[in-house]
Amino acid sequence: MKFRNLLLSVLPLVGSVYSQVAAPYVDPGNGFVFDGVTDPVHSVSYGIVLPQASTSTEFIGEFVAPNDAKWIGLALGGAMIGDLLLVAWPDGNNIVSSARYATGYTLPAAYVGPTITTLPSSSVNSTHWKFVFRCQNCTTWPGGSIDPTGTGVFAWAYSDVAVDDPSDPNSSFAEHTDFGFFGVNFPDAQSSNYQNYLQGNTGTPPPTSVPSGPSSTTTTTGPTASATPFDYIVVGAGPGGLIMADRLSEAGKKVLLLERGGPSTAETGGTYDAPWSKSANLTKFDVPGLFETLFTDTAPFWWCKDTNFFAGCLLGGGTSVNGALYWYPNNNDFSTASGWPSSWSNHQPFTDKLKQRLPSTDHPSADGQRYLEQSANVVMQLLQGQGYSQITINDSPDYKDHVFGYSAFDFLNGQRAGPVATYFQSALARTNLVYRDHVLVSQVIRNGSTILGVRTNDTSLGPDGIVPLNPNGRVVLSGGSFGTPRILFQSGIGPTDMIQAVQGNPTAAKNLPPQSQWINLPVGQSVSDNPSINLVFTHPSIDAYDNWADVWSDPRQADAQQYLQSRSGVLAGASPKLNFWRAYGGSDGITRYAQGTVRPGAASVNTSVAYNASQIFTITLYLSQGIQSRGRIGVDAALNAKALVNPWLTNAVDKTILLQALNDVTSTMQNVQGLTLITPDHTMTLEQYVDAYDPATMCSNHWVGAAKIGTSPSTAVVDQNAKVFNTDNLFIVDASIIPSLPVGNPQGVLMSAAEQAAVKILALAGGP
Repeated sequence: MKFRNLLLSVLPLVGSVYSQVAAPYVDPGNGFVFDGVTDPVHSVSYGIVLPQASTSTEFIGEFVAPNDAKWIGLALGGAMIGDLLLVAWPDGNNIVSSARYATGYTLPAAYVGPTITTLPSSSVNSTHWKFVFRCQNCTTWPGGSIDPTGTGVFAWAYSDVAVDDPSDPNSSFAEHTDFGFFGVNFPDAQSSNYQNYLQGNTGTPPPTSVPSGPSSTTTTTGPTASATPFDYIVVGAGPGGLIMADRLSEAGKKVLLLERGGPSTAETGGTYDAPWSKSANLTKFDVPGLFETLFTDTAPFWWCKDTNFFAGCLLGGGTSVNGALYWYPNNNDFSTASGWPSSWSNHQPFTDKLKQRLPSTDHPSADGQRYLEQSANVVMQLLQGQGYSQITINDSPDYKDHVFGYSAFDFLNGQRAGPVATYFQSALARTNLVYRDHVLVSQVIRNGSTILGVRTNDTSLGPDGIVPLNPNGRVVLSGGSFGTPRILFQSGIGPTDMIQAVQGNPTAAKNLPPQSQWINLPVGQSVSDNPSINLVFTHPSIDAYDNWADVWSDPRQADAQQYLQSRSGVLAGASPKLNFWRAYGGSDGITRYAQGTVRPGAASVNTSVAYNASQIFTITLYLSQGIQSRGRIGVDAALNAKALVNPWLTNAVDKTILLQALNDVTSTMQNVQGLTLITPDHTMTLEQYVDAYDPATMCSNHWVGAAKIGTSPSTAVVDQNAKVFNTDNLFIVDASIIPSLPVGNPQGVLMSAAEQAAVKILALAGGP
């Protein structure tokens, strides 16, 4: 038995993805009512009927094919490896068939056990061949089964190349020409006429509502519900997903990009305009100066509703709703010391690609001027007394000790930009990319290690909302640090307790893979986020800009007009004005970095002293690279994402360093005339202030590590190619793969990582 080419067994026909769903039809030749489909491309029909029972060891099947079909295969579990495979072909006026089973990438071998009996209504004529058969001992096999009370997936294979020896049931054959899937609800396939069919009788006539099905003399198409397969399905249109979609489509791949939220900027179809910006069609997400209103709006549709942290559920993800601080990565950010595999260390070519598409600016106003800089000027005086130097921060990414500089952003031409205004626009212009919003992906569909597509809430994309992949296709999860773990858990990937939480949810449990296929990986574990502490000051030179309270409904008229006319002025920038860094050596030998962000106004003031609210400003102090505190992300019984263990200051040295940094920042206050610290005020020490700090407000929403990259599945979720361990074609590209906090806000590191991941994934063998 020779093996002429790579055969059926190499096909990734596994999982529960299907492009058709079986429906009842009447075979006009024999009167049998089958549950099945007709492939609309090749006009081959597949049908099944089961005895009316809760358990069964057999069924009656049917293939009706034009004579161009030289052989047909049907895998009863949807996989060519590890599932019972039935193959048939015509030999003169006879039909030859056999049962096969493959354990690897070899020709499926003859399988002993099933008994296939050709029934009398089988035929071969000048246009078609029809194979009607009884398959006994065919509902169980090593690794799989048909449950007459449940649902399943069949995979079909078609070839227009004849088998090597048509007279031999065990003949070898060349690779298929095409393949596909269909879903079966087995109770619908049960019939009280089963015994009559075995005797060649129709029994009780079917209801007149059952349509006539495939004929052996025509090419009439049976019931069909189609879904379009893709080379790549990218889940999530945040920064990682947008860059991946752009680079994959640029490479000529057929890409589906799915976003659970809706549009953001006006360019993308957003319409949430401030009253004063309607004339220019500028949304909340277009105008940088409206950033602070994202947290005070009474109808914040852009936040994900299934987590208790701020996560952006709209086009652009976090880049559409954050402060847009944008730091080019330094070499430590991608070092092995930071947890990255060594193959990621040379980030510069990818960072350069990012900078070319999306340059940073520390003077976002279109006129090149800086506005509302009083708080920056005051803090410069404070820091210069501590040995700091002023730099242009993104000109020297590796210089992050005792430095300060004007805040840098990924704004363009006075408007919020980020990957939405750059990568997304070039991707959208390509005909091989399809973008759909308001589509929630609940899980990847898989059988074992191979992914065949995704399950969504949008039935227009496919039956039951399932979207399939093309052969060798891939799924890229870019749902963010909370969204991606939830998808993994519902796909049977992650810690056992989280998958069991899904198992306990009545809605999600029915789609969960069987426990034998669960993949135990540390999803959601070892996450980190910058602990942040706000210090609120007053100074007579400060313009707190009314604490940003009126910029949405009633901004200062001169500023609004300046912005509308030239995208210049205060409203062309977000609230941060200055950033600084300092390195600290810990008692554990680990260097940690403290980062400060300065902005006019304050999120809250807690003081016992009188103060002038028009003169307040805030220094937010974070700990970043080197931090050792970790937490855990998971889901509750309703599958809402949450922090199961808070990640802030769980390490004693982290807390010591943060306190030291706070004391250092305030140590030269006496050098700045008129500077007063009001939160905390003189009644509370910094140590007492940190001890009393509400953990809910210590969060920076810079979550990383929930699906971190690494070299071992015992400590990481994805490998050096961003592929999920123990899967064949599932990848993650979002902040969750970042193994530890970078030295600055993580969006620059994330976008550089996405550029690098795209190259690695495209270069990885075995793809579409």
